[in-house]
Amino acid sequence: MNLTTGALPGDSQKVARLRVAAVQMVSTPRVDENLRVAAGLIADAVAQGAELVALPEYFPIMGMTDGDKVAVRESDGRGPIQDFLSATALAHRIWLIGGSLPLWSRHADKVLNSSLAYNPQGEQVARYDKIHLFGFRQGSESYDESATIEAGRQVVAFATPFGRIGLSICYDLRFPELYRAFGVTDLLVIPAAFTETTGRAHWEILLRARAIENQCYVLAVAQGGRHENGRETHGNSMLVDPWGNIIDRKLKGPGIVIGDLERGRLDEVRDSLPALAHRVM
Repeated sequence: MNLTTGALPGDSQKVARLRVAAVQMVSTPRVDENLRVAAGLIADAVAQGAELVALPEYFPIMGMTDGDKVAVRESDGRGPIQDFLSATALAHRIWLIGGSLPLWSRHADKVLNSSLAYNPQGEQVARYDKIHLFGFRQGSESYDESATIEAGRQVVAFATPFGRIGLSICYDLRFPELYRAFGVTDLLVIPAAFTETTGRAHWEILLRARAIENQCYVLAVAQGGRHENGRETHGNSMLVDPWGNIIDRKLKGPGIVIGDLERGRLDEVRDSLPALAHRVM
């Protein structure tokens, strides 16, 4: 897998602090309704000082069937969902990460499950297509993302004035080798729609592990509640610091997780326990 990334001047140019927010949602099958809800929650986050805001996986649609997302898929760079993200980033002058939305794939009956990042000028600066596709079966509960999603192939990180940000989506969280492939990052943004069953068992543990082992912040932004299609998502969006401490969290329902990334905290953790420098494999 290749790594795509933006470039910035050296560390001396980086800002010391960045206020970030995760927007937790309980998305419906209706795109217009979800965009209105997202717009309101983003505005709330900006009113609290957020400079970077992230939305959850499937923020524009949680359909009644898995095929519903195929019907609203967009070409990269064009479509009402991407127009919304670009215009919202520009209007608020923020970094905005559209957790995931359906884009055209090579297959007529599938989508790419893609996370798009926009800068404060409303320009798309990164796109990550979900690599690991969720499969689960336990009793009557089962999921097979490969039936309607084409897997991505490329690891993606991008540069901001605070530092490097790595993108991943939901099931990717279970694969630590993906996060090692980023190299040193300052923030991992992980939008998700974890099921209640798997989320209750593993979500928090995995998030804190990714923060600790990569000595970086983790912004986990989730779907969180009972959806119209009957699916229950775990929620529990959170911001985790490089030591594994939870700075803020939202357990269930729509809302905001917010907090500050601090360059001094990253340096403190990495200097006191230089595990990244001690890697031998």
